[in-house]
Amino acid sequence: MDIAVEKKFAAGLSITSNIVIIILKLIAGMITGSISIISEAIHSLSDVLASVLTFFAVMRSSEPADKAHPFGHGKYEDVSGFIEGGLIIFAAFYIIFEACKKLFWGGSGEIDSTIGIYVMLASVAANYFVSSYLFHVAKKSDSVSLYADAQHLRTDIYSSFGVMLGLLLIKLTGIVILDPLIAIIMALFILRAGFAISKSTLNNLLDGALPEEDLHKIENIIESFKSRGVIDYKNLKTRKVGAEKDIEITLIFPEDMTILECHKICDEIEEAVESKLGKADILIHPEPYCERCECSYR
Repeated sequence: MDIAVEKKFAAGLSITSNIVIIILKLIAGMITGSISIISEAIHSLSDVLASVLTFFAVMRSSEPADKAHPFGHGKYEDVSGFIEGGLIIFAAFYIIFEACKKLFWGGSGEIDSTIGIYVMLASVAANYFVSSYLFHVAKKSDSVSLYADAQHLRTDIYSSFGVMLGLLLIKLTGIVILDPLIAIIMALFILRAGFAISKSTLNNLLDGALPEEDLHKIENIIESFKSRGVIDYKNLKTRKVGAEKDIEITLIFPEDMTILECHKICDEIEEAVESKLGKADILIHPEPYCERCECSYR
């Protein structure tokens, strides 16, 4: 399957799965009166909104560069990922708010947790398989928005599993106050995931440098070409735009090296960087090393 088609299919699968899960959780929440189940439904609603954003971002980011966007549309994925992180954070705070309301002012009515246990189990299974597939496609395509969506679903697995365990405890012990307490604990895990996604995508939106690990790989590649004539480098600039990495480097060559020789080495370095980092737009500026010239590298 073509990677662009597979990305769209993965995003569409996420939307469909989340809609079904939301309906099941809302029905179970209304029947049982459990705030933890209703909170999970709200969390899944944020998943659907995130999945829709992801689908839109994948559609737009796969479009080629045009006159209005000469550097492509990759930033749509970063914007989508940042908004998804915000949705996760909002959902977490809302769950905490609703849980605190029930904990302090909502009373302690009985909860029939049986149907909720089955719905949470189904949610865990569905989200595990869908998120695993999204992670697979995200890794293969280096898609920020698909990764964020997969991470979103993975937090839903943990929270659904926690709610399911809580419902089992309520069924066994009859301690109803466990319901809002579990909802708050799960919300804290969700909050952590939201901040992590927002931080990562915000770095890309602000044209932050690639991770140190990637920078070290680039530096090691340049170092390996010193035996071929590369003297040094300067002005290494990197950023990530959607699935693509932008890299700029100034390489210092001997002054007597021909343009053809420099060009060949630059091409080989570009190929080596792409083999290590994946899809990248690399711009290399060669400069001569000359002790007699003030404007040259020294």
